[in-house]
Amino acid sequence: MMFLAGFAPFQPTPGLALWSLIIFLLFWALMAKYAFKPMMNGIKKRESDIRDALEDAQKAREEMANLKAENEKILAEAREERAVMLREAKDTKAAIIADAKEKAKEEANRMTSTAKLEIENEKKAAMIEVKNDVGNMATEIAEKILRKELKGSPEHQSFVNTLVGEMNMN
Repeated sequence: MMFLAGFAPFQPTPGLALWSLIIFLLFWALMAKYAFKPMMNGIKKRESDIRDALEDAQKAREEMANLKAENEKILAEAREERAVMLREAKDTKAAIIADAKEKAKEEANRMTSTAKLEIENEKKAAMIEVKNDVGNMATEIAEKILRKELKGSPEHQSFVNTLVGEMNMN
């Protein structure tokens, strides 16, 4: 153990410290030129990419919000247009129904008036026919009565002939 008592793995001497410092500075310069610059450039590029990605994400969010607002606007317009179309369809339906009812009323009135006119005409025709039949029957009865009355009298015969002659002249 004594043998190891004088052994120190690191003995700072000024020459060793100077060479260690030179090697460290040379290592640091090489690292700065070949390692730190590319690492810093990579970090800056990554930072720039992240910043761009965040900006793109923000733009995408804004665009999505704009699209959502535009979609809502289009949906509202479509709903309004649908409501207008439904209102117009209901109005058209009501107009068609009212028009059909009016035409049906007019047709019913026309048919009623035509039927009344036909009934009146038939009634007049029947009355004329009845009057004609009554007139014919009265004429026949009168003819039969006159024949019976005029059968035996020459004086009546000459009076009838005179009347017939006067009627022929007229």
